[in-house]
Amino acid sequence: MKAVIIAGGFGTRLQPLTYNTPKPIVPVANQPFIIQQIELLKTHGITEIILNLHYLSSDIKALLGDGKNFGIKIHYSIEAHPLGTAGAVKNAEEFFKDEALIVVLNGDVLTDINISDVIRCHKKNKAKATLTLTPVTDPTPYGLVLTDKNGRVKEFIEKPSWERVEGLERFDINAGIYVLDPKIFLDVPSNTPIMFENAVFPNLLKKGELVFGFPSNAFWMDIGNPSKYRQAHDAILRGEVTSFRIYGSREKGNIFVGEGSEIDKTAKIIGPAIIGKHVKIGAGTIIREYSVIGDHVTIGKKCQLQRTIIWSKCKIGSSVKINDSILGTNCHLEDEVSISEGSVIADHSVISKGSKIGA
Repeated sequence: MKAVIIAGGFGTRLQPLTYNTPKPIVPVANQPFIIQQIELLKTHGITEIILNLHYLSSDIKALLGDGKNFGIKIHYSIEAHPLGTAGAVKNAEEFFKDEALIVVLNGDVLTDINISDVIRCHKKNKAKATLTLTPVTDPTPYGLVLTDKNGRVKEFIEKPSWERVEGLERFDINAGIYVLDPKIFLDVPSNTPIMFENAVFPNLLKKGELVFGFPSNAFWMDIGNPSKYRQAHDAILRGEVTSFRIYGSREKGNIFVGEGSEIDKTAKIIGPAIIGKHVKIGAGTIIREYSVIGDHVTIGKKCQLQRTIIWSKCKIGSSVKINDSILGTNCHLEDEVSISEGSVIADHSVISKGSKIGA
């Protein structure tokens, strides 16, 4: 069985973290995010994955190669220019046109959704398209999907008003995971920007084709902006994402420490937290809950870090305070720097002694 991962976007919402790192390989819990998606798909019988790429595609290809090291076969479909969600999959049609069905997954979705169940639902209903749905409390920023009592999609409502959804018992939105009959792409124009959400799926409804929704209460999150990226780490550290594997030896119940790391005996780690490989943490430093420290990071003496994500190869001086912030790779913070809540620091930043960032 084959799957397409739509991963060609610029990662604009995650900037500045994605200036040098394409969104699919942004580290989540110290591993490139796309690897978690690959592992999820493998669990559900996927043997080949087609990656739709555009921005910094060579970096992704260099990491994944042909997929052999990850126990799967990988094909690459490169967009010359952005084609939208459906246009991107159409661009990869040569790799799946003879399949009975394909799985399609948006490249910024962290989830535990049971894809095998979605496939069974699709086959049972002999559907042209089956959309995985996830519930939200506020549907107004999303595309709402309305179904009948049998799960057949009746209507798509883009960013509905509260008046429009009054009386609905559940607000189900498109979760960005689909099982599709490849024949639906026969009517999709080549090399043309086009979206599933506002073109392909509504057109299937107009033609009377069988389009079904598969509602799921499993964990689901779009990690495409810094706030959601931060929340995703919280969920992983709380153990809410059961399909996500955290690497490192487990210590004191909920602290994970990678190989080769050196933590001074007077330093204090308060879990849940992840300490990567070959990390050095100085005397008197306190790293509080929901922090993730990347590989090859050095942290000096008497620092205080809380709910902070630090990417690899950063050097943190002494008496540094960081609260609820994200540091890109290879940053250098000199002594007595203070970084306040909500800050996002770009790769290779150098912050001079005593600087205060944020509020």
